[in-house]
Amino acid sequence: MSLTLVLANKAYSSWSLRPFMVMRHFAIPFDEVVIPLAQETTREDILKYSPSARCPALIDGDLVVWDSLAIIEYLAEKYPDLAIWPRPRAARAVARSIAAEMHSGFQALRGHLPMNMRRAVERRELTPDAVADVQRLETAWADARDRFGAGGDFLFGGFSAADAMFAPVVNRLHVYDVPVSAAARAYMDAMMALPAYRDWQRGAEAETLRIAKYEV
Repeated sequence: MSLTLVLANKAYSSWSLRPFMVMRHFAIPFDEVVIPLAQETTREDILKYSPSARCPALIDGDLVVWDSLAIIEYLAEKYPDLAIWPRPRAARAVARSIAAEMHSGFQALRGHLPMNMRRAVERRELTPDAVADVQRLETAWADARDRFGAGGDFLFGGFSAADAMFAPVVNRLHVYDVPVSAAARAYMDAMMALPAYRDWQRGAEAETLRIAKYEV
C-alpha cells in the first residue's frame, strides 16, 4: 500500500516541505494531496486527513502520522536501510538536536521572513531578534559541518533529515537576501540544487493561489 503525504500550498508551507524533501530525496514512493490554505473549507478539508487540522500528515494504511518531525522519525523507522538520520551515534544525536531546535525555535526569523518559494529575491532589513536567529543558524551549521560534514556538501556530509528541517530557512535566507557567510551560502546553494528541492520549487511556481500575508 502506497503512502500519502498531505501537504499545504508549496509556495508557503514550510512544515510540508520538510517531509517532502526526505521522501523525494530518498526515493520513498508516495502520493500527494495538496490542500490550499486560507480558504473557507481549509480546516474542514485537512480534518479529513489529520486530527490536528494542520499539514503535513502522512497516511500509511489506517495509520495517520502528523507533524513534520514526527513524520520524518516514522519514515526513519519504517525504512531503516535508508540513512535518513546520520549513521554515527554522535552525529545522529547532534542532528536530532539541531532539528528539534529548528522545530521549536527561530520564531523571530520565521515571523519576520515568511516562507514564499515564489518571491523575487529582495533584501528585507532584519530586526535585532531575527539577526540573533541568523547568527545562531550560522553557528549551528558551521559546527555540524566542521564536526561531521567532511563527507559531502551537507550538514552531516550526505543529505539527512537535519537538512530537510532547515530547507524552509534556506528559502527564507535566499529570497530575502539575508547576508550570510560564504560557508553558509555554499550550503544553501547545495540545498537549492537538490532535485527534491527543485521539484518542490517547480510545484510552488505552478500554483496560482496568492495569500496576501505571505506576499507582502
